Amino acid sequence: MKLTKTFGNLLTASLLLGALAGSASAQLLINGAGATFPYPIYSKWFNEYTKVDPSVRFNYQSIGSGGGQTQISAETVDFGASDAPMSDENLAKVPGKILHLPTVAGAVVVTYNLPGNPKLKLDGPTIAGIYMGKIKKWNDPQIAGQNPDVQLPDQDVVVVHRSDGSGTTHIFTDYLNTISYDWHASVGCNMSVNWPAGLGGKGNEGVAGQVKQLSGAIGYVELIYALQNNLSYADVKNAGGNYITPSLDSVTAAMGTAKVPDDFRFSMVNAPGANSYPISGATWLLVYAKQKDAAKGKKLVEFLNWAMSEGQKIAPSLNYASLPQNLQKRVLQRIKEIQY
Repeated sequence: MKLTKTFGNLLTASLLLGALAGSASAQLLINGAGATFPYPIYSKWFNEYTKVDPSVRFNYQSIGSGGGQTQISAETVDFGASDAPMSDENLAKVPGKILHLPTVAGAVVVTYNLPGNPKLKLDGPTIAGIYMGKIKKWNDPQIAGQNPDVQLPDQDVVVVHRSDGSGTTHIFTDYLNTISYDWHASVGCNMSVNWPAGLGGKGNEGVAGQVKQLSGAIGYVELIYALQNNLSYADVKNAGGNYITPSLDSVTAAMGTAKVPDDFRFSMVNAPGANSYPISGATWLLVYAKQKDAAKGKKLVEFLNWAMSEGQKIAPSLNYASLPQNLQKRVLQRIKEIQY
């Protein structure tokens, strides 16, 4: 009787351990890192996808595009995320072929903290002048001339920029590089630049936080971060000569004009068209074409297929523009090239 009871206890313990092991193995963890720009939509996607496939969950570190590129290159994550395409030079250094898969597009907005929260209009040369430290007061004639109906304060402009390697910075400096010869000649376009002026903040969250705290501050963040923090943001003059409010519609208009090459590495700043918001950019997931872990590779491909179909329908609710249908189809075809 004693032996039977002991055997029964051992059997129960064995079944319990087996169930726990089965549960652990069923919950496959896929790790990613990178851009803060798409973090709100990616978080939503990962959460929603657990309802589609409860056997997989995602651990995503929102550390900036530079970190995402570094970690996928070092193979310390299963996917990277970046708002800036990887350079030919960096792609040549990685241990395998990396695919750039565009996911959504968004607006980089020029946000500010001024008494009364006025709605401002700014053109590219003015934004460049502010970030070069040449425009130092909010009532500078270059700002006042575009905002005749706004009582601008005689207050110092406090410039805030990213302190980390950032795809949002890449989009912002790509725009300034396009519309300002002075910027092009002295600063240029990259995920990290030698800023002529200002304070640094880590991530979109850090820049938004600095702008919110500092009176007279100006910064650049993805639209959702300005909305979440109740920050004012400017209408920006586009290539068609119109001051455009950053919105889902104006980013979609810009996205519709983008010329997307076969490798999906493209820019959409200063897009043509009457309604295009000029500081718009896409964001990419970076994935190895040949997956080392078959189980993870299979689950990652299944998620990517969902993101490029059902996931696209969620994007507008967070003010990101879904990819045009023809581009969605092209990305879905590219996903088929991933081997596991």
